[in-house]
Amino acid sequence: MLFVLPSLPAFSQAKRSKVYEEYIKTYKSVAIDHLKRHKIPASITLAQGLLESGAGQSDLARRANNHFGIKCHSDWKGEKVYKSDDNPNDCFRKYKNASESFEDHAQFLKKARYSTLFTLKITDYRSWARGLQVCGYATDPAYANKLIKIIEDYDLYLYDMQGSSSTGKGNTTQTSKPPVTYKHTPYRTHGLIYIIARDGDTYESIASEFNFKVKDLCKYNEVPRGFPLNNGDWVYFENKKSKADKPYYEHIVKVGESMHSISQKYGLKVKNLYKLNKKDYEYVPVEGDILRLR
Repeated sequence: MLFVLPSLPAFSQAKRSKVYEEYIKTYKSVAIDHLKRHKIPASITLAQGLLESGAGQSDLARRANNHFGIKCHSDWKGEKVYKSDDNPNDCFRKYKNASESFEDHAQFLKKARYSTLFTLKITDYRSWARGLQVCGYATDPAYANKLIKIIEDYDLYLYDMQGSSSTGKGNTTQTSKPPVTYKHTPYRTHGLIYIIARDGDTYESIASEFNFKVKDLCKYNEVPRGFPLNNGDWVYFENKKSKADKPYYEHIVKVGESMHSISQKYGLKVKNLYKLNKKDYEYVPVEGDILRLR
């Protein structure tokens, strides 16, 4: 089986915030430690910290060292600060330092309310983000999708693999000829050839199986090297299209979807999905949004 692959432009990432990058640099070791000790994905810890605290720049983070927006609740015995949120004078937890906030966040997620999260694969940040919203961590209807966008924009999933002792590198050996048998069955949809990933797959292992260059496979799927795969993800073997095929005219956004995951569903380039909907890269799809596909 031989696939002739068209060339693609280089993968381009979103413009990154230096403040966000400094926050990640400061707290990534804490997040990895919490993955090992508390079984919470490092990507989720970092993304929630970035989102809830504005990368440590929010008033709550500065005044109370509260990086996760956790309110007092009836069982809180520590110091408190008050500020407007859902109500004009909501009570929030105050900590001596950021480390206390990170540890309290881990203990907070271990409550029964969030127990279903710990049945999820630790590298499946999409399901964790979706689960946090479903369990009611925040009232923002775009909460899960915002977390996913931060994780994908800043490659935070790499810390999940690092912390779980899985490098995600897979087999990077390039063979001179394709293997005799294949673990995956290629399909064709939207006029494109693709396979469906299984647990344990990486872009590197799939590239090796089908005699691709890893960099090409990543370009076709518009992801950086090291991007994680989950069971059921689609991996394209050729350039995606500028618009979806008929009859796919619109998509209604669900919880836990990103512009990239939507683009994969329809074999549509991410940049074209933004362009078709006249959105800039800062846009986060919200549950119920209707996106044009062609």
